Amino acid sequence: MSATSALERTAPLYERVRRVIPPIEWPIFAEDIDAILDLKRHRNAVVLAHNYQTPEIFHCIADIVGDSLALAREATRVEAEVIVLAGVHFMAETAKLLNPDKTVLIPDLAAGCSLAESITPADIRLMRDRYPGVPVVTYVNTSAAVKAESDVCCTSGNVKKVVESLGSPRVILLPDEYLAQNVARETGVEIITWTGHCEVHERFTAAEIRQLRREYPGIVVLAHPECPPEVVAEADFTGSTATMNGFVGQRKPARVVLITECSMSDNVAAQHPEVAFVRPCNLCPHMKRITLPKIRSALEGMRHEVTIVPEVAARARRAVERMLAI
Repeated sequence: MSATSALERTAPLYERVRRVIPPIEWPIFAEDIDAILDLKRHRNAVVLAHNYQTPEIFHCIADIVGDSLALAREATRVEAEVIVLAGVHFMAETAKLLNPDKTVLIPDLAAGCSLAESITPADIRLMRDRYPGVPVVTYVNTSAAVKAESDVCCTSGNVKKVVESLGSPRVILLPDEYLAQNVARETGVEIITWTGHCEVHERFTAAEIRQLRREYPGIVVLAHPECPPEVVAEADFTGSTATMNGFVGQRKPARVVLITECSMSDNVAAQHPEVAFVRPCNLCPHMKRITLPKIRSALEGMRHEVTIVPEVAARARRAVERMLAI
């Protein structure tokens, strides 16, 4: 396909991202986008993209977008034969758990997660020995092997609901220490924590938030619950990426800052031109491993298929399905 024809065919898609992608950059993306759209039809494939993906992926080639909870829910409804997960490895594993008979591809095997890497199945077993009878809730930002050792999973969007649904005075919530501390402040449940942190959110500070308020009087601050508790305390609202998006869409603040990964602001800004976004963000190096050329390559060669050992998958699937049922 010629670059010119690709530009013509993708012109309507550029209108979705005009606010956040300069015109001079669009020709770099157009050919890959055009090829990916054709490959999706040929392969009977869909692309699931997390909110932290860049706008050219999120708005132009993704069939389903959202936070971890939304992607997990929507993965159960996918009818295509192939799923390409534009996100990190644990998300691709979750899609495979919920679609064991489908082909799930991840464009870059090195797209990992600091939280997922902070805990192992042996760590879960040790916690169970230390706190016998206490239910174990694991954040979806974990490997399938860790999920298999858990009672139920959660996301940042449903963690409070999951914890309270157990009806237990004590709960082990792993591996994000800050998420667990923030949930503990909102419930009457004693939360036993782990020392895992998100390398994006742990770098934000309360001093940064106060500085933003001095520089931009009246700014509305939305923070992700993976941020340290002192950052959450400084924010006007705390929630998952999906609830942040909903907040902006419903409230339409004049000026807002999203205390989370950089591309989230770009993706929301593209949808709400009437809102001014301040962007003191941190990049996720793992999310940024996913690019248009890598998605194209994955579909062309059916590369990087995600597989899970059957006995691990069966146990991990129960933990995820229990979460989805709550």
